[in-house]
Amino acid sequence: MKKSLLALALLGSFAGVAQAQSAVQIYGTVDAGFIKRTDQSMAIGKRANNTLGFKGTEDLGNGLKALFQLEIRYEPDTGTIEQGAGGIQRPLFQGQSRVGLQGGFGMVRIGRGLTAFQETSTQFEPFHGVPSPAGFQTDLTVAGYTSDPLGLVGNSTNRFSNALFYNSPDIGGFQINTTVATKEGNQSAKIIGRGTDTAPQYAAGANASANPYSVSATYKNGPVAMMLAAERNAVESELWSIAGSVMATPALKLMASYTAQDQEHTRLVNPETDSWVVGANYTMGAGKVLIGYGRKTPDGVAKTKQFSIGYEYSLSKRTYLYFDASNKKGPTVPSSIKHYAVGVNHAF
Repeated sequence: MKKSLLALALLGSFAGVAQAQSAVQIYGTVDAGFIKRTDQSMAIGKRANNTLGFKGTEDLGNGLKALFQLEIRYEPDTGTIEQGAGGIQRPLFQGQSRVGLQGGFGMVRIGRGLTAFQETSTQFEPFHGVPSPAGFQTDLTVAGYTSDPLGLVGNSTNRFSNALFYNSPDIGGFQINTTVATKEGNQSAKIIGRGTDTAPQYAAGANASANPYSVSATYKNGPVAMMLAAERNAVESELWSIAGSVMATPALKLMASYTAQDQEHTRLVNPETDSWVVGANYTMGAGKVLIGYGRKTPDGVAKTKQFSIGYEYSLSKRTYLYFDASNKKGPTVPSSIKHYAVGVNHAF
């Protein structure tokens, strides 16, 4: 009996040590609301991505840590795994799946996640980078660019799979973030590009013609923040972007971004697209006003113009109500699209 009690005591002490050296966190968001768009009936939808994530760290000693993060995305109205264009169901860990090490050298991770540019640029977008049509991130801020043109059909287009991610330490306000992916194919549909329907430039499931990469440099000094970024995807479309923000007052954040995209590798005509967005966030007690205006100008194609305004009211640190309204005009059918949304967002 005494030996059994001793064994249990030792097991408990070892478990305590293991618990002190490592930690796993379950987190996520639940966002749902009522959506109304021009020429569509009212529906239940989302403003931001709904996520269920698992992340953890293990202290390896001497300032070195092992870390991982897995993130599921799902639809709030049906409880199914998140769907892409055309209702195609996306992979289980659509958000990210990365493992790596962190220390005085910075952070290195391997797997799937937002590219350096896509992740950094959300800090300079007035709607926090949410994928709602009222926001600017998925179209104007990135100039309609896709980071993953050879990804699985229906995948989100702002991530690299099969990639190496590096974030440098913050040195005097400066930080460098880089992402480099392999040329591996990811079950994509064919891309005709400069080819023909029977002989496309990139066949279905094709490998990249060059290693995709993404890099962003950021600088923060008191109320001022800036970003300079460049990226090339698997079909060699290229992008560069510059952005900045300033806390004009403790309650008022002003921001602006400019992005240029070049698709010459896959387009014979009209390969260039420019876009810019200006915006502001103004906090009033528990409320926050979000406002922005932007334009996208593809070479030889009609401009896209968008004005959006939103309001968030925090019920707690984790829960807020929101109302969004936007008007987008461009080469679409109909040419003017109004979007309204009201809902609730909870983080856990």
